[in-house]
Amino acid sequence: MDINLKMASSFQAKDYKSDQYVRWCPGCGDHALLNCLHKAMAELGIKPHMTAVISGIGCSSRLPYYMNTYGFHTIHGRGAAVATGVKTAKPELSVWLATGDGDCLAIGGNHFIHAVRRNIDINILLLNNKIYGLTKGQFSPTSDRGFVSKSSPYGTVEDPFCPSELAMGARGNFFARCIDVDLANTTNILVEAAKHKGASVVEILQNCVIFNDAIHSNIVDKAWRAERTIMLKHGEKMLFGMNNEKGLVMDGWQLKSVTIGQEGYTIDDILVHDAKSADNTLHLKLGLMSPENGLPLALGVIRDVAAPTYDGEFMAQMKEVQGKNPVRTLRDYLMTKDVWEVK
Repeated sequence: MDINLKMASSFQAKDYKSDQYVRWCPGCGDHALLNCLHKAMAELGIKPHMTAVISGIGCSSRLPYYMNTYGFHTIHGRGAAVATGVKTAKPELSVWLATGDGDCLAIGGNHFIHAVRRNIDINILLLNNKIYGLTKGQFSPTSDRGFVSKSSPYGTVEDPFCPSELAMGARGNFFARCIDVDLANTTNILVEAAKHKGASVVEILQNCVIFNDAIHSNIVDKAWRAERTIMLKHGEKMLFGMNNEKGLVMDGWQLKSVTIGQEGYTIDDILVHDAKSADNTLHLKLGLMSPENGLPLALGVIRDVAAPTYDGEFMAQMKEVQGKNPVRTLRDYLMTKDVWEVK
């Protein structure tokens, strides 16, 4: 067992809670994510002092204050850059980045895609409420075309980012999606993200009760959630519906939703989810599904592929160079150069 780990029963969720009053609006989806993160960390059993939570600016970026771990509330959009530095300097730490759709995908977009591309071993929690909440209701990079907000009173005239597409386009090896009202699955997904070696991106569809209330209700409402979402699990059939009577098949090059027993489709025709496939073609298609295009929204771990990590390769390279160089101290280094004595 890693020296930083204990048995899961050794820690409880309360061990990761700080004594600070949680200053989010009542009903905000951030409360649910915080609760799930405490539980996930307890299940992982990583000591609080071996954990660091980094954030940028925004409602979600207040999260480090509510963690009994090391934390760093940084500047707008730069959380990924700071988290990269923390992990590179202290690779033994479990590093988490709390960020929002505005902080991460607008001003922080460049840092985000390069953290993913480099495959730095950090866990990125992307809370997506499709709005700027802390700055009082402007549209964000994930707001839908035509969205009316304080900064788009006549509706936006641009198309949004799809975080799954962006992450995989940046050569991401782990992407998952969950919803704030599903605490059990969210906790499990956070655990899987932490176990992945490399950059993990978890998109949390989160509600802002003040500036964008019920933005995800078309998929998360219990009345139709089973029909409009699908919980993907590696190695299992892609089934959904109230009684798992529906599933996904390939129709030419495209995914298709079918009902088992109709149109000649049987359970054997339903695709099996392979999150470990190095080819991300199907993962991209799964990430882009939505009820608007006649398919259920994919939840769970969509992609989970092993690859060399930036911090691991960096440390290996440094040790290799050090092994070839007899210089061990700053004084030794200085004495290898031209020296002179001043009398």
